[in-house]
Amino acid sequence: MAANLAFAPPKKDKLRSLGIMALNGMFDEMDGVSVLRQAVEELLKNDVAIVSSFGADSAVLLHMVAEVDKTLPVYFLETGKHFPETLRYVETLQAHLGLSNVRWLRPDPKDLLRFDPNGDLWETDPDSCCHIRKTEPLDAEIAQLGGWVTGRKRYQTAERGVLPHFELTSDDRIKVNPLAYFGDADVNAYKIAHGLPEHPLFAKGYKSIGCAPCTTIVAEGEDPRAGRWRGLNKKECGIHFDFNGAIAKPVAAMDKNLFKDGAFIADPFRPWEEGDDPATVRYTHIPAAVFLANRDAVLANPHPNGLLIAPASKVEDLAADLARFASVAISFPGFTDGRGYSSARLVVERYKFGGEVRAVGDVLMDQITLMQRCGINAFVVTHAATRTALETGHLTTVNLFYQPVGTTEVPVGTRPFLRKAVSETV
Repeated sequence: MAANLAFAPPKKDKLRSLGIMALNGMFDEMDGVSVLRQAVEELLKNDVAIVSSFGADSAVLLHMVAEVDKTLPVYFLETGKHFPETLRYVETLQAHLGLSNVRWLRPDPKDLLRFDPNGDLWETDPDSCCHIRKTEPLDAEIAQLGGWVTGRKRYQTAERGVLPHFELTSDDRIKVNPLAYFGDADVNAYKIAHGLPEHPLFAKGYKSIGCAPCTTIVAEGEDPRAGRWRGLNKKECGIHFDFNGAIAKPVAAMDKNLFKDGAFIADPFRPWEEGDDPATVRYTHIPAAVFLANRDAVLANPHPNGLLIAPASKVEDLAADLARFASVAISFPGFTDGRGYSSARLVVERYKFGGEVRAVGDVLMDQITLMQRCGINAFVVTHAATRTALETGHLTTVNLFYQPVGTTEVPVGTRPFLRKAVSETV
């Protein structure tokens, strides 16, 4: 069968699709090495390259490459945004497996200068950042080949759930996925069986590793790729976009309403919705009333979650469990409802919660400084004028206080020299 499928150079041929279907039938239950060997030695011969991210699972595919042919070209997309640990891991695996043809592909400096001169395009338009730093450098190389090999797996995302071993892309090239049928357990078992070195970040909770700015730690039980572009409607970098065009949607225009650490960013958390299960939700602000009614289930939930404190909530009832949450949201339902300030001070000052404390609801520019004084360090803002004030730093300031916060502020009209020292109070 293989001898009849000469796939290089690419050209439109309806029989190619039939040939790919036949190959998938023949190799449906074959092991990854057999699939790779078929692609390299029969299907594409000297017209194929390996594309590897050198991420958490990359050692498995690269070990198979070393089993078949250590001289095969292995492309690594050096975006300029990788973790230092990843760059060291490239060298580690190259030496450990004896790979002699690892090629680092870098973005065009002229594109970086034109479209990303400050190196922060990933913050405002991650799709374009991926396109410049990954898709274009790879496309230039793949255009010269009849096909390429990836490390994608069915279990990683819903869109990859029907991934075959062999794909015919829209440009009539062959994409080979030797690990398509591997599960997470298969990957780990393979790494252990062959004594493969782990990526240095894997043990720290990074289960799928891409560029540093767009990769976060994954909680126990989460989808391994949940840490990639967290909070964005983005699942792929773009190098795997095919003719269906449905792998991921653009996120350039996506609203970023969470103001934190001096900038508006994508919010990894979502509000609680009717029908949510407190035992399984993740990155959700669980209302205090729901938490108290389902305390054991929430505490047993392994995923990161937040707590939503409404004006009527009693913070005292929640104090013992605040540390369970990654974020505490304080609700301000109206400009004239100031109960949220008291809740925030209790959370931060009395109960020493050290995580994210955010304001949600009717958050306006005149409140921001007052909220910050009470320990709130993040703000969900949709009001246009308030967004502008935060972005430009033009906020109302408060210099005189009638009600002091903490231990350093002195209320107006008092005489500090007459105040007793803390040690003298009874």
